[in-house]
Amino acid sequence: MNKKENSEIYSLGVLEAIGERSDVSQRRLAQRLGVALGLVNSYTKRCIRKGWVKAQQVPGNRYLYYLTPKGFLEKSRLSASYLTSSMDFYRRAGSSCLAVFDECGQKGWHRIALCGISDLSEIAFIRSQEHGVEILGFIDFFGAREKFLGHTVNRDANDLNNVDGFVLTDLANPTETFERLCAQVDENRILVPGILEWRPQEMGHSS
Repeated sequence: MNKKENSEIYSLGVLEAIGERSDVSQRRLAQRLGVALGLVNSYTKRCIRKGWVKAQQVPGNRYLYYLTPKGFLEKSRLSASYLTSSMDFYRRAGSSCLAVFDECGQKGWHRIALCGISDLSEIAFIRSQEHGVEILGFIDFFGAREKFLGHTVNRDANDLNNVDGFVLTDLANPTETFERLCAQVDENRILVPGILEWRPQEMGHSS
């Protein structure tokens, strides 16, 4: 996700929260968005400068925030933009997973492990059921989850038996996951979906 997309998501979060209740505090906004209080303060001020939000000081050194008509329009625009981009991601991710599973079929691979826990791994799991590919399990080197989609989440590729190939599905840390996986299995057994827009050659690896 690029800087512009992040900015729009945070702005949308601020506008949605203020639209739901005018007495929302910046601390509550920070908790809702999962970001630092200073960042929320920055985006709240930005929304005020843009004319999307008005602030009114009330007793107790508190503020009430209100969406302006311009703010309501911007919230609707950002909501539509975010929905469109999300739908586009799921469409492209689904097609990318099918292409990878086609490649698995060409290689004679039928038992696959997905490496990385993310929206992409969930989409890959669903698409695998349409493609006759069996997902034997998940590998996540950096997370703390123990279960995902009914499967045990493994910390080591060697904990899975009878795997023909591995598909990279880490959206957050694809390079780190690929490097860690290469230390455990033959690089030629790893496939990278095109949706990641990243290739092993970029790290000096052969395909």
